[in-house]
Amino acid sequence: MRQIAKLFVSPLLRASFIRSLSSTTQGPLWIDRLEAENKGIVVLRMKKPETKNAISKLMLSQLRDALAELKFDRSARVVILKSDVPGAFCAGADLKERKSMAPDEVPIFVNSIRAATTELSTLPQPTIAAIDGVALGGGLELALSCDLLVASDAAKMGLTETRLAIIPGAGGTQRLTRLVGVAKAKELIFTARILDSKEALSIGLVNAAVEKGPTDDGAYNRAIELAKEMLQRGPVALRVAKIAIDTGSQLDLQSGLMLEQQCYAQVIPTRDRIEGLAAFAEKRKPNYKGE
Repeated sequence: MRQIAKLFVSPLLRASFIRSLSSTTQGPLWIDRLEAENKGIVVLRMKKPETKNAISKLMLSQLRDALAELKFDRSARVVILKSDVPGAFCAGADLKERKSMAPDEVPIFVNSIRAATTELSTLPQPTIAAIDGVALGGGLELALSCDLLVASDAAKMGLTETRLAIIPGAGGTQRLTRLVGVAKAKELIFTARILDSKEALSIGLVNAAVEKGPTDDGAYNRAIELAKEMLQRGPVALRVAKIAIDTGSQLDLQSGLMLEQQCYAQVIPTRDRIEGLAAFAEKRKPNYKGE
């Protein structure tokens, strides 16, 4: 059930978020591969404070490169998308950069953003957007491409493109509609309304709304908690379940049930399934290998 939660993370837990030496450490997008008890969690960190993480050509290029790498990375079990810029998740497309583009460059750039949101939405791993600030236009479209959305009370979310006499062009009209329904999506897009986390929770836009204290990371803490729960589950099962849900939800019930049967058949021959049964019988935690 979607819920509002107040979270506290101790300094010891905070210290366990160890970054690997292979992290990307330059440009607007950093990649952290967490270690210790969080091994298997990959964090994509947006870091461009001067533009509130607006989507530039460089940001987009780095994001697509990261997604292409993660798609085939079996050690990556859960992916979290977050911002390291206080007060901002992503302010949308970089309008200053776009203003300098030739007219024929704009649709190419928007198409690249649309491709990136598709690549994010189709990652085989579960994905979580941790929204601790402004997520507007293309920024919310990025978040909508994740499987789960968690927002703190510092979040402000909206597809605000009609204020600029354009429409959401990176999947927003489609993903928002599938998430909150046709009538509510029309209302939000037609009015360009900006929602806080509680309003977003009430319409099913986010999975959880959390309170952000003065010294904690708000939505990111909750995203880590969710990711750690997923680390205890069979990685092959999670990937196959994602296919069954994402694809099946677009089919009629009978076709969806047939798809589920086909997906279920894929987990039967895995070593993880045998390990899961053994761990249950022996009353211990399973040691899944993703095979």
